[in-house]
This record gives sequence, C-alpha cells and structure tokens, in this order.
Amino acid sequence: MIREFEGKTEKEAIDNAVTELNLDREHFDVEIMETTRGSIFRKGNVKIRVYIEEDDEFDQEPVQENEQRREPESREPVRSSTDPEPQDEFEEKIIEYIETLTRKMGFPGRANVAYREPQKVGFNIDSEHSGILIGKKGKNLDSLQLLTNIYAGRLDEGRRVVIDAENYRSRHEDSIIRNAHRTAAQVRRSKRSRLLDPMNPFERRLVHTALNDMQDIETKSEGEGLYKQVRIIYRGGRQRHY
Repeated sequence: MIREFEGKTEKEAIDNAVTELNLDREHFDVEIMETTRGSIFRKGNVKIRVYIEEDDEFDQEPVQENEQRREPESREPVRSSTDPEPQDEFEEKIIEYIETLTRKMGFPGRANVAYREPQKVGFNIDSEHSGILIGKKGKNLDSLQLLTNIYAGRLDEGRRVVIDAENYRSRHEDSIIRNAHRTAAQVRRSKRSRLLDPMNPFERRLVHTALNDMQDIETKSEGEGLYKQVRIIYRGGRQRHY
C-alpha cells in the first residue's frame, strides 16, 4: 500500500504518517517526493510517499513445525561493545568522506562506526534527512555505499564498508524475508507460481535461503542483468533433486 503525507519538515511528515497509520516507523519505507523551502513570507513544506508492507494473507496461513514462520536469525552484529569513534586512519578518512559527501549533497549528517568485522566496517549516518539519504527502497543509500567503497578501495583494498541510516538495512532484510514467506503461503494455496519484484544478488540470496527448507516450494532466479526476479514455485510433495 502507498500513501502520501505532508509536514513542515521531514520529521513532521513522518510523524503524521506514524499517527494516521498507527504504525511504528520501522514498518514502512519513506520516499521524499517534494521539498519546499520556507521564507519570510511562507513556511516550508515536505511531501513524502510511504510504502507499507501488507501481511494479511501471510497471517492467515497455517504454520508447519520448524518451517514457514521461522523467525529470521539476526544478521546484525552485536554493537553494544563497539566504540563509535574511529580507531585508525582508515575509519577517520571514511567518516570524513561520508560527512563531506552528504554535506555537499545538501543533506548533512554525522557518521560514526556501527560495528567492526574482519575486513568490513559498518558506518551509521545520523541525520534529520535520513529519509532522503535512504531513498526509495534504499537506492540512495546503496549509491552512497558504492561511492564510499570506491574511495575505501584506494585506502585499503582489503576492507569493505557498509553504510546504514536508521537501521534501514536490517529492517529491509527482515521485510524481504517476511515477503518471501508470505508469497510462499500464497503459492501453496493457489498452486500457482509467483514472481517477486526485481532484486539485487544479495536480496535474492536472502529469499533462496529463507525458503530453502520448504520441501514443497522451489525458487529460481529469472531475467538478465544485476536486478533479477525470483520465481516461487509450488512442487507439492515431490522430492527435490540437486
């Protein structure tokens, strides 16, 4: 479902959506449609478009033991012990790059270290313009991450950077898994295959993994290029052959 809301600021528009929809902020994605700057004679205005996941059909599907409604394992690293301050020159330069990039875009934010893993560092952007920095389905965030990784490769070819804002990536992964389970439930009822929206390789891998243990469901990728679609197919009681 898609709805539009307005406010004097991005935060006010999102708050209006939360109040009217009676949903928590993490249950929908936001796209900034229009921003009008204020002046002495008039107040500014921000128009947003809200994308809402609908789980009605999935909630009605009977659950099989250890299968369909299995909660996804948390993929988010433990961050309670992570020092958000940079610990070396690489992290200092990445933070400086992110903050400079967002400032030149006109949507400044503060960056800090979210987590550290072998050969990978996660950074979080704290900004009042988070909705714009994330973009529709995270496309702006992906672009920021791509640019930053190009720069990071010049500093250290062995380290990869992940950029997030408002915990979007973790919420988005969980949303993909919920949608895969919901669609699999629909396929089971109708016995007809269904195509999911185009996804990048990482997102498709989430779907394949989430549905891999369902003996009567099969998944396969279709299409060309980076963004392909996953088809969910009903196989009944037939055993898979690998």
